[in-house]
Amino acid sequence: MTRRILGIDPGSRITGFGVIDLIGSQRHYVASGCIRTVPGASLAERIRVIVAGIHDVIATYQPSEAAVEQVFVNVNPASTLMLGQARGACVAALVMKDLPVAEYTALQVKQSVVGQGKAPKEQVQYMVVKMLNLSGTPQEDAADALAVALAHANHSGGVMGALAQQGLRVKNGRLA
Repeated sequence: MTRRILGIDPGSRITGFGVIDLIGSQRHYVASGCIRTVPGASLAERIRVIVAGIHDVIATYQPSEAAVEQVFVNVNPASTLMLGQARGACVAALVMKDLPVAEYTALQVKQSVVGQGKAPKEQVQYMVVKMLNLSGTPQEDAADALAVALAHANHSGGVMGALAQQGLRVKNGRLA
Protein backbone atom coordinates (compact mmCIF):
# COMPACT_ATOMS: atom_id res chain seq x y z
CA MET A 1 0.00 0.00 0.00
CA THR A 2 1.36 3.41 -0.96
CA ARG A 3 1.06 6.39 1.35
CA ARG A 4 1.64 9.77 -0.27
CA ILE A 5 2.85 12.32 2.28
CA LEU A 6 2.88 16.09 1.80
CA GLY A 7 5.37 17.90 4.01
CA ILE A 8 5.02 21.64 4.58
CA ASP A 9 7.63 24.11 5.84
CA PRO A 10 5.46 27.20 6.46
CA GLY A 11 6.68 30.71 5.86
CA SER A 12 4.99 34.06 5.33
CA ARG A 13 7.16 34.80 2.30
CA ILE A 14 8.22 31.32 1.12
CA THR A 15 6.37 28.12 2.03
CA GLY A 16 8.20 24.95 1.10
CA PHE A 17 6.43 21.75 0.08
CA GLY A 18 7.70 18.24 -0.42
CA VAL A 19 5.84 15.14 -1.55
CA ILE A 20 7.09 11.60 -0.99
CA ASP A 21 5.63 8.14 -1.45
CA LEU A 22 6.03 5.62 1.32
CA ILE A 23 5.79 2.06 0.03
CA GLY A 24 6.48 -0.30 2.91
CA SER A 25 9.70 1.05 4.36
CA GLN A 26 10.85 2.57 1.06
CA ARG A 27 10.69 6.34 0.61
CA HIS A 28 10.42 7.74 -2.92
CA TYR A 29 10.68 11.35 -4.03
CA VAL A 30 7.64 12.66 -5.91
CA ALA A 31 7.99 16.45 -6.00
CA SER A 32 9.10 19.53 -4.09
CA GLY A 33 9.08 23.25 -4.50
CA CYS A 34 8.14 26.58 -3.01
CA ILE A 35 5.06 28.71 -2.85
CA ARG A 36 6.32 32.29 -3.09
CA THR A 37 4.29 35.31 -2.09
CA VAL A 38 4.63 38.73 -3.68
CA PRO A 39 7.22 40.91 -1.88
CA GLY A 40 5.55 43.80 -0.11
CA ALA A 41 2.08 42.24 -0.28
CA SER A 42 -0.24 42.49 2.70
CA LEU A 43 -0.45 39.57 5.11
CA ALA A 44 -3.98 38.83 3.87
CA GLU A 45 -2.76 38.62 0.26
CA ARG A 46 0.19 36.39 1.27
CA ILE A 47 -2.19 34.04 3.10
CA ARG A 48 -4.41 33.88 0.01
CA VAL A 49 -1.39 32.90 -2.11
CA ILE A 50 -0.29 30.25 0.42
CA VAL A 51 -3.74 28.67 0.66
CA ALA A 52 -4.22 28.67 -3.12
CA GLY A 53 -0.72 27.24 -3.59
CA ILE A 54 -1.31 24.41 -1.14
CA HIS A 55 -4.63 23.62 -2.80
CA ASP A 56 -2.84 23.47 -6.17
CA VAL A 57 -0.20 21.10 -4.75
CA ILE A 58 -2.94 18.87 -3.29
CA ALA A 59 -4.84 18.82 -6.60
CA THR A 60 -1.68 17.99 -8.54
CA TYR A 61 -0.13 15.31 -6.29
CA GLN A 62 -3.15 13.90 -4.40
CA PRO A 63 -1.46 13.25 -1.01
CA SER A 64 -3.21 10.98 1.48
CA GLU A 65 -1.79 12.76 4.55
CA ALA A 66 0.20 15.81 5.50
CA ALA A 67 2.75 16.99 8.04
CA VAL A 68 3.56 20.56 9.00
CA GLU A 69 6.50 21.97 10.91
CA GLN A 70 5.47 23.71 14.12
CA VAL A 71 6.37 27.34 14.70
CA PHE A 72 9.30 28.10 16.96
CA VAL A 73 9.44 31.23 19.10
CA ASN A 74 11.62 33.77 17.35
CA VAL A 75 13.53 36.68 18.88
CA ASN A 76 11.20 39.05 17.03
CA PRO A 77 7.61 38.67 18.32
CA ALA A 78 6.12 40.28 15.17
CA SER A 79 7.93 37.76 12.94
CA THR A 80 6.80 34.89 15.17
CA LEU A 81 3.19 36.07 14.99
CA MET A 82 3.33 36.41 11.20
CA LEU A 83 4.89 32.95 10.86
CA GLY A 84 2.19 31.55 13.12
CA GLN A 85 -0.50 33.05 10.91
CA ALA A 86 1.12 31.57 7.79
CA ARG A 87 1.34 28.19 9.52
CA GLY A 88 -2.33 28.44 10.52
CA ALA A 89 -3.21 29.16 6.89
CA CYS A 90 -1.27 26.03 5.85
CA VAL A 91 -3.07 23.83 8.38
CA ALA A 92 -6.45 25.31 7.38
CA ALA A 93 -5.71 24.71 3.68
CA LEU A 94 -4.87 21.07 4.43
CA VAL A 95 -7.88 20.33 6.63
CA MET A 96 -10.19 22.07 4.14
CA LYS A 97 -9.16 19.29 1.72
CA ASP A 98 -9.85 16.62 4.39
CA LEU A 99 -6.21 15.62 4.85
CA PRO A 100 -5.07 14.27 8.22
CA VAL A 101 -2.37 16.63 9.54
CA ALA A 102 0.54 15.75 11.81
CA GLU A 103 2.76 18.38 13.40
CA TYR A 104 6.46 18.18 14.22
CA THR A 105 8.87 20.60 15.81
CA ALA A 106 12.08 21.52 13.99
CA LEU A 107 13.94 19.55 16.67
CA GLN A 108 11.86 16.42 15.97
CA VAL A 109 12.38 16.77 12.22
CA LYS A 110 16.15 17.18 12.55
CA GLN A 111 16.42 14.28 15.01
CA SER A 112 14.43 12.05 12.71
CA VAL A 113 16.28 12.92 9.50
CA VAL A 114 19.80 13.72 10.72
CA GLY A 115 19.89 12.06 14.14
CA GLN A 116 20.79 15.31 15.87
CA GLY A 117 18.28 17.99 16.87
CA LYS A 118 20.63 20.93 16.45
CA ALA A 119 21.84 20.00 12.97
CA PRO A 120 22.47 22.89 10.56
CA LYS A 121 20.23 23.34 7.51
CA GLU A 122 23.02 22.17 5.18
CA GLN A 123 23.16 18.84 7.00
CA VAL A 124 19.38 18.47 6.70
CA GLN A 125 19.61 19.16 2.95
CA TYR A 126 22.43 16.61 2.63
CA MET A 127 20.46 13.89 4.41
CA VAL A 128 17.31 14.60 2.37
CA VAL A 129 19.37 14.13 -0.82
CA LYS A 130 20.84 10.87 0.53
CA MET A 131 17.58 9.45 1.93
CA LEU A 132 15.64 10.13 -1.27
CA ASN A 133 18.53 9.40 -3.66
CA LEU A 134 18.17 12.79 -5.37
CA SER A 135 20.46 13.87 -8.20
CA GLY A 136 20.59 17.46 -6.93
CA THR A 137 20.02 19.50 -3.81
CA PRO A 138 16.55 21.02 -3.43
CA GLN A 139 16.15 24.67 -2.48
CA GLU A 140 16.38 25.14 1.31
CA ASP A 141 12.64 25.55 2.01
CA ALA A 142 11.75 22.61 -0.26
CA ALA A 143 14.41 20.46 1.44
CA ASP A 144 12.98 21.41 4.85
CA ALA A 145 9.51 20.38 3.66
CA LEU A 146 10.85 17.05 2.37
CA ALA A 147 12.50 16.57 5.78
CA VAL A 148 9.10 17.14 7.45
CA ALA A 149 7.55 14.51 5.15
CA LEU A 150 10.41 12.09 5.94
CA ALA A 151 10.04 12.71 9.67
CA HIS A 152 6.34 11.90 9.39
CA ALA A 153 7.14 8.73 7.45
CA ASN A 154 9.61 7.75 10.16
CA HIS A 155 7.26 8.51 13.05
CA SER A 156 3.98 7.25 11.61
CA GLY A 157 5.09 3.92 10.15
CA GLY A 158 6.48 0.75 11.62
CA VAL A 159 7.22 0.48 15.33
CA MET A 160 6.94 4.23 15.96
CA GLY A 161 3.51 4.34 14.32
CA ALA A 162 2.29 1.33 16.28
CA LEU A 163 3.46 2.91 19.53
CA ALA A 164 1.82 6.23 18.63
CA GLN A 165 -1.49 4.46 17.93
CA GLN A 166 -1.33 3.10 21.48
CA GLY A 167 -0.68 6.58 22.88
CA LEU A 168 2.99 5.88 23.55
CA ARG A 169 6.12 7.57 22.27
CA VAL A 170 9.85 7.16 22.58
CA LYS A 171 11.75 9.89 24.40
CA ASN A 172 15.47 9.65 25.08
CA GLY A 173 15.40 5.96 24.16
CA ARG A 174 12.58 5.11 26.59
CA LEU A 175 8.86 4.63 26.25
CA ALA A 176 7.00 7.69 27.49
